[in-house]
Amino acid sequence: MADINHVVLVGRLTRDAEIKYTNSGTAISKFAIAINRRRKSGDQWTEEANFFDCVVWGKVAEALTQYLVKGKQVGVQGELRQNRWEQDGQRRSKVEVNVSNIQLLGGRPQGSSQDVYQESSQGADRDSSYGGGQDASYGGGGEDGFDDDIPF
Repeated sequence: MADINHVVLVGRLTRDAEIKYTNSGTAISKFAIAINRRRKSGDQWTEEANFFDCVVWGKVAEALTQYLVKGKQVGVQGELRQNRWEQDGQRRSKVEVNVSNIQLLGGRPQGSSQDVYQESSQGADRDSSYGGGQDASYGGGGEDGFDDDIPF
């Protein structure tokens, strides 16, 4: 039987992604995601956070690092890799997710100043394009805003 090493995670970034380059010029973007798990402990529900370090390589790392900001929800798919080294005579190891596919999910993180700006400017555009409010007609006739002459 063949071994399988495949992981799919959906969580929120715990910090902004950091990009570095190898000596040969390959981009490496590192970030961590937090995944909350709810479980019942007696009569109470408790939340437990799990943290996973992730690594993205190459052109994907260069293209996405600017969007990988703290609080952003992402979906990652990849495989687990164990890095081993020796430090001060002690053997150390760390497991990371070597990301092969990443999806940006949701909107901007809450509390982002850009978030507030975009919502307010879109709201103004939306009101002006429909004539200034909910009383504006969308082509419909009745009280509920729908035309009674619908052919179906």
